[in-house]
Amino acid sequence: MTPIRVGQIVPSSNVTMETEIPALLRARETVFPERFTFHSSRMRMKHVTKEELAAMDADSDRCALELSDAKVDVMGYACLVAIMSMGHGYHRTSQERLRGVTRDNDAETPVVTSAGALVEGIKAIGAQKVAVVAPYMKPLTEMVVDYIRNEGIEVVTWRALEIQDNLAVAAHDPTNLPGIVADMDTSGVDAVVLSACVQMPSLPAVSTVEAQVAKPVLTAAIATTWQMLKALDLETRVPGGGTLLSGAY
Repeated sequence: MTPIRVGQIVPSSNVTMETEIPALLRARETVFPERFTFHSSRMRMKHVTKEELAAMDADSDRCALELSDAKVDVMGYACLVAIMSMGHGYHRTSQERLRGVTRDNDAETPVVTSAGALVEGIKAIGAQKVAVVAPYMKPLTEMVVDYIRNEGIEVVTWRALEIQDNLAVAAHDPTNLPGIVADMDTSGVDAVVLSACVQMPSLPAVSTVEAQVAKPVLTAAIATTWQMLKALDLETRVPGGGTLLSGAY
């Protein structure tokens, strides 16, 4: 079987998406025959500020072009806050523009964004009210919350961890997440977004927090994997991937 090529457009300082998405798809390989290879192109970004995010996003077309040279089978834009900081609904604009880049290179490729995937993943499980944990500074977190609300999802409670340096975001210990969620009032939500950021590690804590709150728990990385599998027309079941990757959605 020819391996499926997964392309990722990644911030230069992101060290998590190239670990968590492969970890999820490797787990899927234990129960399905498909095999995956992983390929990345990077956009410069060191600090999670609106200015650096905008400059980085402008470089995403080059990354899509490079990945389309490799004729990847699906492409993921691996920075949620960069998309959401560009204005309401921008994930649709980005996805269509980047797909156009691949089409013009005679290698048309489905493109998903972590921002759009999170929104669609929340809707897919039927959640109308969510709690959100994000590593960003408060102004950027408020922007993310506003973006999600504009998509028709109520953010009942949220927590900004206020980590500005992107490598420090990656170094955040995921075992801290259950305690962070425990300090939030999740009684009125339908689901918990454990990491509204593809750089903040969260996979080791997903099952623990699902058991803790007795509600679905999803992350930006889980949602991106789910939407990639949908774009590839593959079954969306991944061991350890939480409710969204149970295969039911």
